[in-house]
Amino acid sequence: MLLHAIIFVSGGAILALELLASRIMTPYFGVSLYIWTGILSITLVGLAIGYWLGGRLAAMRGPGANPAPRLLQLFALMPAIASVGVVAACVAYPHTFDALARANLVYGAFAACLVLLFVPLVAASAMNPLLVAIVARRRDRAHAADHGAGEVFFVSTLGSVAGVLVTSFGLIPYVSNFTALLGVAIVLGLLSVACVIVERVPRGGAVSTLAAASCLAAAALLWHADAHTGRQGPFAYFGTQWRVEATFRSMFGTVKVLRSVPDPESGRFLRMYFQDGLTQNSVDSSHRSTSFYTYGLEGLARAYQPRMRSALVLGLGAGMVPMALAKSGIRVEVVDIDPIAPRVAQDYFGFDPSLVATREADARTFVRDCGERRSAGYDAIVIDLFHGDGTPDYLVTREFFRDLRQCLGPSGVAVFNTFADLEQPVSYAHFLATLRSELPHLALYRPQGHGTHVNSFVVASAQPLAAPAPVTFAHVPPRHEQVLWNMLSAPVPIVPPLFEGGRVVTDAVNPAAHDLARMQLLYRRNVVEGAPVGLLVN
Repeated sequence: MLLHAIIFVSGGAILALELLASRIMTPYFGVSLYIWTGILSITLVGLAIGYWLGGRLAAMRGPGANPAPRLLQLFALMPAIASVGVVAACVAYPHTFDALARANLVYGAFAACLVLLFVPLVAASAMNPLLVAIVARRRDRAHAADHGAGEVFFVSTLGSVAGVLVTSFGLIPYVSNFTALLGVAIVLGLLSVACVIVERVPRGGAVSTLAAASCLAAAALLWHADAHTGRQGPFAYFGTQWRVEATFRSMFGTVKVLRSVPDPESGRFLRMYFQDGLTQNSVDSSHRSTSFYTYGLEGLARAYQPRMRSALVLGLGAGMVPMALAKSGIRVEVVDIDPIAPRVAQDYFGFDPSLVATREADARTFVRDCGERRSAGYDAIVIDLFHGDGTPDYLVTREFFRDLRQCLGPSGVAVFNTFADLEQPVSYAHFLATLRSELPHLALYRPQGHGTHVNSFVVASAQPLAAPAPVTFAHVPPRHEQVLWNMLSAPVPIVPPLFEGGRVVTDAVNPAAHDLARMQLLYRRNVVEGAPVGLLVN
């Protein structure tokens, strides 16, 4: 019974490691097709080698006549080896993943997966065929091997399901990925110790010593986690010294609230909303946004809807845009899938939930059903949806834009905050071609002189766009004023070359997947090269 409980827990550990690996790697390598290819490939290779190795070990004949003690000893050893592999990965990754990402995001991601997953997955998966052999010898009947194999893999798979649930709902929202990974290492080490004690494993002292040493090393790393990872700062970033003021975790990412060192004379400081390696927004100590894109979105919404009465904002972030609109008397609804986003925005960035109707929902689901909730439609919908290094694929398809169109009023406009790589225009052409298939009337705005990877604002409507009205701001930081006025007064001409090579993306077919993944890799490289190493450790 104990052996089956051990295989259940080890099966859970395998899936826990895979989930945690994706979270650990996101700030360094982003979220893209290539990254998940690496994670899944290394996982499957590790499992395949582990099953093969376990089978070979189970079939080996030692010098003694009875192989059962040797099989039990090998079975007890495997969790200890997996535990050592996890601890070694925790020692290494905070100091090596940044270098791997800088060297090459794709190959670096594969190497990172090897560091995090290979040894523990091989060792944990080798336990399955070893237990099959143990069960077959203990039951001593003709069909024991076949029946035992099915039983072992059944229990292991159930454990994997449990591991997914415990990791997703019990670990990720409450503890850091570093802590969760070391917790898995301690559990694996304790499995070896329990097996040695309860099953009276012959010559189990060496196994217990290895497992105990791994658990003690994991505990030491937990005790000195901040010193080892450097995750609390201080950090030199954007010419300013920062410290982590607060950390929030959910199933959708890790948010760090950074606070700059106050000015010694005025006491003023900056706060930054930093999520999985990306700066989502920054504000000064009076809760005024210092991020250019918030003024671009607000200005374009006001320019194209000067008599705006209702607005929907998809993506809360620090809450700057919905608050700016709500303070002028506009009825604003904001949708965000992350349950921690409203709390972070309210506690640190001046967001007032009494002025804005806040919905916790997936943007795709919300816009699909919004026609049933509102008969008039919204005057403006502001779309600022980023996760990883871009907007998730299912939020840039023709079907999403069709649902978005149904949410707009008769002359409503959608205002998008996106990023464009001017050196690879085909990636952005896919977005424009898809958007135009449902909202054919477009206006494009880009700040000048901001490099080749720039904020690109798009205004889209099902109806011809009226000429933009003049807008005024009393709260734009001086460093953004001239750039903002220049951008609002000079839209980018909508000409055929903007759509060259662009193909319409649908839920069923995404011909732009590789182009979009390449653009995301370029963006992540800029992130990794600019961010301090300690900030990338979740």
